[in-house]
Order: sequence, then C-alpha cells, then structure tokens
Amino acid sequence: MGESVKRKPVRIPDGFQDLLEALSYDVLRAQPDDVLRFCIENLKRRLDEGKKKASPRQESSDGELDFSMPTSPNEQLPPPRSMTRRGGVAAESWDPENIPETEKVVHPKTEEQKKNLLESVRQILLFRCLDEDDRLDVVDAMFERRVHPDEDVITYGEPGDNFYIIESGTYDIYVKIEDQLTKVTQYIDKGSFGELALMYNTPRAATIRAVTEGVLWAMTRETFRSIVLSKAFKKRKLYERLLDSVDLLQALSSYERISLADALYTKVVEKGDPVFLQGDVGNEMYFIESGSVVVKMETDGDPPETVELCSLGQYKYFGELALLTKKPRAASVYTLERTRLAVLEVDSFERILGPCQTILEHKVKEYADRREQLTLHRSL
Repeated sequence: MGESVKRKPVRIPDGFQDLLEALSYDVLRAQPDDVLRFCIENLKRRLDEGKKKASPRQESSDGELDFSMPTSPNEQLPPPRSMTRRGGVAAESWDPENIPETEKVVHPKTEEQKKNLLESVRQILLFRCLDEDDRLDVVDAMFERRVHPDEDVITYGEPGDNFYIIESGTYDIYVKIEDQLTKVTQYIDKGSFGELALMYNTPRAATIRAVTEGVLWAMTRETFRSIVLSKAFKKRKLYERLLDSVDLLQALSSYERISLADALYTKVVEKGDPVFLQGDVGNEMYFIESGSVVVKMETDGDPPETVELCSLGQYKYFGELALLTKKPRAASVYTLERTRLAVLEVDSFERILGPCQTILEHKVKEYADRREQLTLHRSL
C-alpha cells in the first residue's frame, strides 16, 4: 500500500452562493423546457455584462450580484435532473403563483433586534426584490433560536424546515464529498442559510454545526414560501407585465425584458413629495406601478416661471432624459398621491436599454423642441 493521499481542503469561492441563488430564481421564474441551455445562456450573459463594466462598482439594489457583500456558501444545489421529461416526481411540486398567503405571523422582538435584523435582511440577495413592507413582514415572522457548541442546526439528508439568519456565533459547514461529510467553510457572526432546501423541496444538502454559543433567527418553511418565494415571484411577474405595457421597451427581446425586471426595485413616495427636483443629478429612471405624478419645469426668465408640463399615471415612465444626456434633471416630478415606483439605476439602464437607444434619442429631441417652444412663448 502506498502513502494515503492527503485530502486537499475544500473552499467554496466567494460569490458562488450569490450566483447560485440568482440562477435558481431565473430558472424558477422562466420555467424553461431546456434547463441546461437556459443556464448556459444565462451564465454567458452574466459573463458578458461583467466584461462590459468599466469599473468594479457595486450594484446596490438593481438585482445584479454584489460580490463584496458577505457571502453564505451554505447548501449546494440539488443534483441536476435529466434533461428528458421525468417519469415521476422526486419532490413535492409547487406553483409560486398559487401559494396561499398565510396569516401574518409576529414573534416579539425588541426595537434593537428589529433594527439589526432588518439591516441583515436588506443585505441578503434573496430579499432584494421585496419592498420594505415585505421585509418588515420577514422580520416579524422570524423567531429566535439559541444554539450550543456541537449542535447541528441543519443536518445533511433531512427535510428542510426553517431558513436561518445568523445574529452571532461561529458555524462550520459540511458537505458530502466522496461519501464523506467534509468541512468546506465557516460562518462567523453573520450569514444566512437553509433556503435552497425550501426552494426546491429537497433534503438538506449540507450539515451546519455550531462551534460556539450562538443566536439565530429562523423562519418556518410555510412562512418562507408565503412571504419570500410567492411575493418575490409575483413582484417579478408584476414588473414583467408593467414593462410589457411600455411602448419604449417593445424593441427589447423577451429575455432582455426579464433581465430588466430583475434589475428593478420598488420605491414608495408619499403624496406631494418630490421624486426628484430640477437640477438634481440623474441616477435613476422610474416606472409607475401605481399612483400618479406631475412634471413641472422652471423656465428661464426674469422672474422664472414654473410650468406644468404633464401628469403621468400607472405604467408610464419618466426620468430617462437625464440618463441619456448625462445632464442634471431638466424638470421636477412630484407625486399627486401615494405612488409606488419601479426604479432602474443608471448602470442597468445603459446595459439593458441599448436596443432602445434610437427611440430614446428621439425623445430627447422632442423634449428639446418642447422646451424651446416654452421659452419662445415666455418671451412673447
């Protein structure tokens, strides 16, 4: 017998978990017939987009991966299924559009606990497509679990029951390699885990063991599905329907519109508040989910005059001109009622709306002509 080969330590690369989560959501939403081809094209698009970025600037909330945020390489994805049609179902099937909403669950917490947990929730990729009200529901629904050294929080092969966010403690992650559970990485005082078994209805693909005393916040499988999976899925479907109704975006392919939907996030502006003011730096474009706004411009003159240009309602968009011209906002926008806006940030705007460039440039010319007419009218 020769010398035994020393096993090389296994380390899950930074960013890998975020990539798996993003790919998983794309697959669940699109339900492609050819999963393998869809994944290849999806990853190729992400690679191409990464090459186009001129700098390593992070994307804060537009759906792109943030490789500098704390990663959580917890469970592995289930083994790939055959590309042929299944003869049977290995796991319980589910439809994210038809998950019944559960009664609101509230577990008591101190204000400090709520604040810290909400901040953790905001940093988790899984929750980025939820609005602030939904994130608060997530915080309310989580309950505290205290763990002790050598306690297994989740166990390889067992059914998935809860999703966890770490408040404190050190935890080792073990996955099965060559029929042996092998430690691959570790959490220290931050991270989240347990979502993949709940998303896929499969047994746990990892064991996570407490090394020290620690505190976790847990959410049950039923609540996770109702709040996270169902609402996230429906939010993306809403974005897709909203985008389908925008004439400007008809030049985009259906795949590009899906990418655009992934890049949006919701912002709520109360009645009478400004979305932005004339002269502000323009970093976002807006689509109206619900509510209405009024567009006003202060004309040149002595004294200046404020002119109401137009009002906009559901499914209309605004704010694109500053992104095209790279100039400050040429007008102010105020809400006429409590308004929900889908926001597209400048980097995603430039990357995804390339096929619409001609239409957008035509709008710039229309606006310039309108401004010239207003100035001429004022001088008469």
